[in-house]
Amino acid sequence: MRLPFALCLARVIGFCWVGSGCVPRDSHEERQPSSPPAAAGSDTVPPVTPAPARAADDPALDGPFSDSFDRAELGPAWRSTSPAWGLSEGRLCGENARNHPVWLTRRLPTNASIEFQAMSLSPDGDIKAEFWGDGRSSASGQSYTDATSYLTIFGGWQNQFHVLARIDEHAPDRQAIKLEPEQADFTRSKVVPQRVYQFQVERRDGRTVRWRVDGVEILTYRDAQPLLGPGHEHFGFNDWQVRVCFDNLRVLPVQD
Repeated sequence: MRLPFALCLARVIGFCWVGSGCVPRDSHEERQPSSPPAAAGSDTVPPVTPAPARAADDPALDGPFSDSFDRAELGPAWRSTSPAWGLSEGRLCGENARNHPVWLTRRLPTNASIEFQAMSLSPDGDIKAEFWGDGRSSASGQSYTDATSYLTIFGGWQNQFHVLARIDEHAPDRQAIKLEPEQADFTRSKVVPQRVYQFQVERRDGRTVRWRVDGVEILTYRDAQPLLGPGHEHFGFNDWQVRVCFDNLRVLPVQD
């Protein structure tokens, strides 16, 4: 296991980041829902060249893509919306990003499988990623109700819930599992700090998003109005407050 490291953060102008009590509803560390939600390769990182100015200009991913993060700089394969993100000891890590993700500068096909390793360095868990988003946006306020993607949140809200949501992580139609301490059922167990988890999120039929961790299906979201086309073609890693690290990303286009 590689040791965690400290990351110096810059303050982002325009957000109230003083302490942790700015707007309690909007913090995964502080907010608790009023009632529990229902359970429910071959293409590697390109040479260092300037990244496209717009997500719409990003190249389409029509074959396998992988990134092991074994380098010094993040590079043009990624578009960061916060200085909270950086590389260390072969991992992509972030802390206190406040829902400002780092986006892959490749446009996903409608159907794809996205796999990666993820780790939280906090007992609060809270490992977050975005799928089929716009590749440039971040939270416009304290509450992340304006995402452009599907979101997975593993051990969110102080390790209380696993959540798979569309656009709004607080939405009433989100899929969620209430977690319990010392639970034998993996789908209901809390995130263990410094444990490396294997994530897989895929869509094969253009509308159903399936999320697995360590080979176990966590949640599924069947979308009557699926996120498709321009504005919904990117993948990103995200974070609220705790320190999280990601590694060994692999994206594969799939056929229905």
